[in-house]
Amino acid sequence: MLNFLRNIFAKKEVTEIIDPKMKFLFIGLGNMHPDYDDTRHNIGFEVVDVLAKGNGAKWKNDTLGDVAEIKHKGRYIHLLKPSTYMNRSGKAVNYWMTKHKVKVENVLVIVDDLNLDFGKIRLRTKGAAGGHNGLKDIEQVLGTSKYPRLKVGIGDDFKKGRQVDFVLGKWDKKELEGLMDVLNDSAAACLSFATIGASHTMNQFNK
Repeated sequence: MLNFLRNIFAKKEVTEIIDPKMKFLFIGLGNMHPDYDDTRHNIGFEVVDVLAKGNGAKWKNDTLGDVAEIKHKGRYIHLLKPSTYMNRSGKAVNYWMTKHKVKVENVLVIVDDLNLDFGKIRLRTKGAAGGHNGLKDIEQVLGTSKYPRLKVGIGDDFKKGRQVDFVLGKWDKKELEGLMDVLNDSAAACLSFATIGASHTMNQFNK
């Protein structure tokens, strides 16, 4: 009984000392099915996988997705891979924002971008969905386009009418040679966002 009470008070104490400004939610967008593994559209999943692995975090299946938690320079960062499929990502984002009481300015959505060359990354604090269905759904559910997102370039090396095949296609040999560098840069930009803020991160990482 004594140990039970100690656990209750210990958990309460930890919860109370976490400054809301120090809590973040990083969402890697993708489709959670083996058919989509190692595809360009799932690069958001790959970025948060790098963050989890690099910080010794373990994924667990939970409501509307797989989740993990990391700490970095005093920041408490929740990682999420929605299981709702890309086009319904908003439901998972909203659920975990609410659950962890994370402010929208401390949310970071990591997403593939056709309009950026492979290897380029670009942080934005707001903006249009740009035709990306995952971003469209998040905007619709949250009721705002003013949420941070890290766009990771996948290029547009496809013939007319083959966009879907390209986006849902596997990385080719040349891309795989540079993919790890892209993922590491993207993960570093995410951590920078949490520590030095959006403005300084954009100056340092936007290419």
